Amino acid sequence: MTTVRTPLVGREAELARLDRLLAELVGDVPGRPAVLDVSGEAGIGKSRLVHELCLAATRRGAAVLRGRATEYEHHIPFQPFTDAFSDLAPEAVESFPEAAEVAPVLSGAPRSTDRFHLHRATAALLTHAAASGLVVVLDDMHWADAASLELLDHLVRHPVRARVLLVLARRDRQSPAPLAATLTRGTETGTVRRTVLGPLSERDCVELLTPDLAPDQAVRLFTASEGNPLYLLTLLQAHREGAPVSRLSTTGLGALLLDELTPLTPSQGRLVQVVATLGDHATPALLGPVTGHEPGQLADDLAVLTRRDLLRTGTHGRIALRHPVLRSLVRDGTDPWQRTATHRLVGAELARTGAPLAERAHHAEQSLSGWDARAAAVLDEAAEQAAQTAPASSAHWLEVVLRHLPHTPEHAARRRELMLRRARALGVGGRLRESRDLLHQVIALPDPGDGTGSRASAVVLCAVMERHLGRYSEAVALLRRELHRTDPAPSLADQVALGLELGSSAPHDTSYPAVRSEMAHTLEVARSIGDETGVAGALSVAALGEAYEGETAAADDFTRRAAALVDSLPDGDLTGLCEPLVRLAWAEAFLERFADAERHADRGLAIARRTGQIYLLPHLLLCKTHVRTQTCRLASAVELSEEAEDIARGIGSDQLLAFVLATRAHALVDACPPGDPRPLATAEEAVAAAGLGVNWWASIAWCVLGYAALTAGDPARAREAVLRAGGPGLRRMQPSMRPLFVEVLVTAAVTMGDLDAAKEWAERAREEAERLDLPVQRASAMRSAAQICLGLGDDKAAADLFVAAADESARSAAVFWEAFSLLFGASLSAADPGGSRRGQAAWRRGRRLAVAGGSAMLTGLAEAVGPAVAAAADGPERLLAELTSREREIADLVADGLTSPAIAERLCLSRRTVETHISRVYRKTGVSSRAALAALMAGRTPRPTLGG
Repeated sequence: MTTVRTPLVGREAELARLDRLLAELVGDVPGRPAVLDVSGEAGIGKSRLVHELCLAATRRGAAVLRGRATEYEHHIPFQPFTDAFSDLAPEAVESFPEAAEVAPVLSGAPRSTDRFHLHRATAALLTHAAASGLVVVLDDMHWADAASLELLDHLVRHPVRARVLLVLARRDRQSPAPLAATLTRGTETGTVRRTVLGPLSERDCVELLTPDLAPDQAVRLFTASEGNPLYLLTLLQAHREGAPVSRLSTTGLGALLLDELTPLTPSQGRLVQVVATLGDHATPALLGPVTGHEPGQLADDLAVLTRRDLLRTGTHGRIALRHPVLRSLVRDGTDPWQRTATHRLVGAELARTGAPLAERAHHAEQSLSGWDARAAAVLDEAAEQAAQTAPASSAHWLEVVLRHLPHTPEHAARRRELMLRRARALGVGGRLRESRDLLHQVIALPDPGDGTGSRASAVVLCAVMERHLGRYSEAVALLRRELHRTDPAPSLADQVALGLELGSSAPHDTSYPAVRSEMAHTLEVARSIGDETGVAGALSVAALGEAYEGETAAADDFTRRAAALVDSLPDGDLTGLCEPLVRLAWAEAFLERFADAERHADRGLAIARRTGQIYLLPHLLLCKTHVRTQTCRLASAVELSEEAEDIARGIGSDQLLAFVLATRAHALVDACPPGDPRPLATAEEAVAAAGLGVNWWASIAWCVLGYAALTAGDPARAREAVLRAGGPGLRRMQPSMRPLFVEVLVTAAVTMGDLDAAKEWAERAREEAERLDLPVQRASAMRSAAQICLGLGDDKAAADLFVAAADESARSAAVFWEAFSLLFGASLSAADPGGSRRGQAAWRRGRRLAVAGGSAMLTGLAEAVGPAVAAAADGPERLLAELTSREREIADLVADGLTSPAIAERLCLSRRTVETHISRVYRKTGVSSRAALAALMAGRTPRPTLGG
């Protein structure tokens, strides 16, 4: 938006780097950064450098969008993005299928959608618009609103897979912590490339910018400016207008800029003040009504101010002061009463012209000097509109209204309602402690006794915040205190709401049996008042509680009753139906009714998105992730877990994040090829997020770390992690999934040669699986028994158990575990003289399921055991017949356990020659390790293993 008036000097190195970056963008070079971060102090030349980048991008045929954040408008949601997208070609928007979904970012228009879906839709829009390359410049991002920073964080975490380059310009020392953290993380991953601008050199300033001055005077001005281009150019301008160098060398930048305003007429000065108030949103059509200038006078004043380079005209005819520093000086120098009156005039004009509500809310806030019901109504409406997409702005505007709302009895109900809404916005926006503290203030207010349930709503929401903060005992105590309150006692409807939340505390703070009787009472009360949604909620809480505890028969009964009721209810009571769907879906997932679980999770997701129940989205997404991991649809499982992670980070709960990352790590273990570091790293992050907790989600995180460590080839760490998860007697481990987690212990122990411990755990797994009577858990116990048989050398018994485990897994449509069991047993079955065909069939089906489900872990296992299966079927001699005599000789020595140096010494060959021969042997026989080659030479099948 700036006009070029002086040559760019001293930035040759930076321009060369930018040119290379643009070449990589246009050429779509793999591995290029997705974000350019340009930082430096005010006036150092960030915007000018970015301007040159935009010109170069245009010359290369890339489209350029430019937006900026502004100092006094940092509660207007998505302002820099909206500003940038105003440059987008209309046809690009019209041809984008999800244009309506990104309306809050495109134009500030309202849209009922969750902000995380909005982030993904915005990324899709950038991809859509990047046909020939796209550069999106976001200037002055140190002033960006919270919604913009969250969107930027998403784009850094998930770079757009298209020829798109985001360019940020910011002041490093004024950048908020979230922005700095996002860019630091992006720099570490290679997504962000940083360019830090420092002061210009004395040579550049003296020789190139001040050639008309005597050298000694130029040096004095350079010294005063300290190499800051804005300061130096302002000094030069003042000198050209007659100021002596002796005075300028001791004059600050602010004083110099204000001196430029001295010659202005009152009319011109008033116009400058109004432009400073409007920021980057001033247009002639808006300036006329606000200043009261006649069109002719307005045009004359604008012409004068433009010639003096105080005002500059940018895209779409918008007028702004030439630099944010100048705007700040003018605005702060305007009398407060006059600034307030200007904002009031601007707000009225924006309302008349139908401007976006968020923009009007900014001026309504700045116009308040006391209680103003009309301005408060604008802020209230803007807060409601932003609640789902920009909760930080929503919370801010509600706080402004609360600050000015009179403390009188007639406003008491209104104050309570506003406080509740603000607490929700704070919680959704990740400010959990602030939300919790505000809710305690609401609870402490005198009970209105109006039957609205506002007190119970505050208690329930406060308990939710406490749970997300990991303070489960505090949540339970709060709920029980409210349930037992007598003066006045909670209404029956409130008892249902409080009881349902209390039931949700299990299994986090306590076991479900500890709240079983209270849930039965809640169910009875809900029935007595005809609250069908409450009944569905109580049945679902009971179903999940019993399913978690492994009480399969009771869980089955509650689940079927809850499902029958939930399926009969319409989506009319959207808000109330969502939580029962979360719990029902998870109960069905634990009971291995995967199709029903996914159906109910899908319905819950649709309701949660429509009603803005953001905190439920991760639970529903994770339920689908779990189902798709079990049923081997791993690409979508990973994608769903990625979305859940974004939302969990936005909510700000470490406890929830631990559960999300653990579920994501499990999906990654199954989806990624052997040796991929991502599953283990994600599991480690899950454990770190769980901290010192010993609750359900912490236990799950440690169990998944054990699974990831085992597949990474570290059985000792796997055993340590799972034992840490289970605690004494493994009692902290989820009962309904205990056999599956114990399988990790058994496999690790067998691998480490501790067969006695393995036998004990395998027997524990068998007993637990018998009690649970769930196919996936029974199959797991069978695989544990198979591992014991392998440890004892009974390959045939192990093969039979793996086949039985595959059949058992298939009963629940647990495709991953079916394929897992088939591939582990394939080589063992094939090795049996009468089982070669069965082994080949198992290998083919296991591999087919693995490939179809996108499990690189299982396809890797299939490739590892495939040659052994083929060798067992065809006999090793067919494969070995292709070897030369020298290769056969070396293969025999490998089978005898000799190392490459030992073989080289025995055969009088170089080590390199020996290793070349071994590589050829691998290629001809299809094996990939010395153990597999030794097994082939011995005419037997190598044992399948996880992690090598």
